[in-house]
Amino acid sequence: MIAPDDIEEAACRIMANAAIDIPADYRRSIQRMADGESGDLSCFVLRTMLENWETATADRRPMCADTGLPRFYVKLGDHARFAGGFTGFERALRSATARATHDIPLRPNRVHPLWRTDHNNNVGINAPEIEWSFEPDVDWIEITTVHKGGLFGTDYRMLFPGDGIDGIKRFFLDTLVAFGKRGLACQPAIVGVGLGGSKDTCMVLGKQAACLRVVGDRNPDPEIAALEEELQELGNSIGMGAMGFVGKSMVADCHIEVGYTHTGGMPMSMHTFCLSSRRATVRIRADSSTEYRTDPKWFTPYMRRETVEWQTPHPVSRQSG
Repeated sequence: MIAPDDIEEAACRIMANAAIDIPADYRRSIQRMADGESGDLSCFVLRTMLENWETATADRRPMCADTGLPRFYVKLGDHARFAGGFTGFERALRSATARATHDIPLRPNRVHPLWRTDHNNNVGINAPEIEWSFEPDVDWIEITTVHKGGLFGTDYRMLFPGDGIDGIKRFFLDTLVAFGKRGLACQPAIVGVGLGGSKDTCMVLGKQAACLRVVGDRNPDPEIAALEEELQELGNSIGMGAMGFVGKSMVADCHIEVGYTHTGGMPMSMHTFCLSSRRATVRIRADSSTEYRTDPKWFTPYMRRETVEWQTPHPVSRQSG
C-alpha cells in the first residue's frame, strides 16, 4: 500500500527536477540547433539558454524566472493500491505544489481570474490541474509534472474533412508565423498537434503531445509519423529562429496525437512547449520504491487503443511496464 506521504514527497522531488534540470533529450536538440543555426541573434539565444541551463543545474535554481503553471499527469496501474483514496491522492499533490512553490522556489503564478487574489502557493480553484489515465496488468503509479507557461502559444481551429492534409499544414504554418511575429511563444519549442476528438479533447491531446513525448519520439502510425517529420521541417523553413529572430530554429520537434471525431469535422489544436520544456516523472511501486526519469511514457498502446475489449499485446508481469 502506497502512503500519501510517499506520494507527496515524490511529487515534491519531480517538481524540483522539472523546474531546474532540463531533460537530456531536449538539451541535445537545442545543442544541435545551436550548432546548425545561421542567424546570429538566434544562435546567440540558443547558446545563452544552454549556458543558463548549466548554471541552473549547478546552482540548483529554477532555470526560468517564470516557472509556469505546475500541473500533474497521473497513470494508475490496475493493481495499484494507495492509502487515502483518490481524494487523499489529490490532497498529496496539492500539498506538494504548495511546498514546492515555497521551497524550490517557484513563482506563485496562480490568481483568481476576476479578483486576482492568490494564496501564494500555486494552489486554488481547479489548480493545479490533475489528469488521470490507467494501465492494465501493473501495480505501480506514475506521476508526471509539467511546468508549462499559461499565457500564449496555443491555438485551435475547426477544419473540415475536405481541408485534408493541406489544411493541416496551412494552419500549422499560419500559427507558427503568428506566434513568431507577435511574440506569442518561446521558440524553439516542441510543438504538439491534436487532431480530432471533441473540441476539449482536441485541446487536451495537443497539449499532451507537446508536453508528454520526448524529442525524436514518433507516432506508431507510420503516416502520422511522416506528417510529424514534414511539419517539423516546414516549421523550420519559414525564416524564423529562436524567439522569433531570423533563423531556422523554430520547432525542436513536432508530435501529433489523434482522436476519433465527428464525421463532419476535423478539429485541430496547436500547443508549443516553451524553450524550458520542464517535465519530470516518478514511478512509485507497490513497495513504495521510486524510479525517477524525464520520459513520461504517457502514450502507451493502451492509451491509443481503438477497440472495446483490451487484449495485452504480449505477456507482462505485474511489476513491468
